[in-house]
Amino acid sequence: MTTGGERETDMQVQMTDEERSKDEFFQRVAQLSEEMVARHGREFTMGTLVLAARWIAENRIGSETAPS
Repeated sequence: MTTGGERETDMQVQMTDEERSKDEFFQRVAQLSEEMVARHGREFTMGTLVLAARWIAENRIGSETAPS
């Protein structure tokens, strides 16, 4: 029987470079979100993240040539 930690390690070994990169960004966003909630509350944090998503969708930040 494998433990959750063993399965997690196996999954990490099988991740591609792109998947690892995306996972690292997700972890950074999660950490930043936690800090924002602690300092400014949930409403501010959600509004900021939604606004950022909107700007990305409207091509105001980033570029269309970025990898997906």
